[in-house]
Amino acid sequence: MRIERLPLNALRAFAEAVRENSFKAAAHRLGVTPGAVSRQVKQLEDRLGVVLFERHANGVCATEAGRGLAEDVQAGLLRIASGVQNVTERSEDAFRLLLSAPPSFLQLWLLPRLPGFEANERQIEISLDAEARLSPPLWMPNRARLSLRYGQGPWPGVTSQRLLEDTLFPVCSPTLLAQEHIHTPADLLAQTLLTVDWCSQAGHPIPSWHDWFKNAGVTIKKIPHQRQYSLYSLALDQAMAGQGVVLASYPLVADRLISGVLVRPFAEHYPLDSPFAYELVLPSEGVTPPAVARFIEWLEQEAAHFRGTPPDRHL
Repeated sequence: MRIERLPLNALRAFAEAVRENSFKAAAHRLGVTPGAVSRQVKQLEDRLGVVLFERHANGVCATEAGRGLAEDVQAGLLRIASGVQNVTERSEDAFRLLLSAPPSFLQLWLLPRLPGFEANERQIEISLDAEARLSPPLWMPNRARLSLRYGQGPWPGVTSQRLLEDTLFPVCSPTLLAQEHIHTPADLLAQTLLTVDWCSQAGHPIPSWHDWFKNAGVTIKKIPHQRQYSLYSLALDQAMAGQGVVLASYPLVADRLISGVLVRPFAEHYPLDSPFAYELVLPSEGVTPPAVARFIEWLEQEAAHFRGTPPDRHL
């Protein structure tokens, strides 16, 4: 029988009736009337097509089939109760960590790696806040809030740890590269350039296609056709669909370069070193809770592993 069709209330009433060998005693334990227990048991018998109780003038007695079913039902109810208790205890004891980060970094870099941490940290509940603006970090005995940011410090009123430097370069789909004439940086002037409306710090403009062309030695006489997106992931999806070329942030596209759904038309040539970096923003005062310290250590290890990946794997 499918689980969504199981008459759970009737099974519970039946199990109590077998335990007490009495509808009346079972009703008292469940806080219902004996008639309600009798009806639920009868409904269960009708559904199963099996007699579970022998009815007598002086009471009831479970049949052999009823006793066998009762053992399985009671074991199942005990397991459910144990599971609920474990979840409740874990919820009460768990350290709650809220991590705020730009949507693109969460989706494209952190989320693919986070299950590795959560598998070994059963007592930390992590919530993610996709927010491009800086959320003030804080920590308390049983909860904390940290921020991951893409920008150029110093960040006011906090301390920060640099996780990843950034390099920008064009990427596109292998299909587009095979179909179009793209051999030099100037050839991109004839392509649809995908851009992202980044949320940047005041006074620190994020590098753009104009900066990349200038760095590659290309003079722009006519503004190329550009298509703008509010989310980086949308621009990448369109690039993978062959709809244009996007100026990629290396940490955000590394996995897709490995998988081959995106390629660098000029291989390792013409990179643009970004003045921005991905940084972990921490409170400037207070003692780091042990749970947060473990998360920070794991995050630093992941970043170090990423930085140590041989460059030719991403070309």
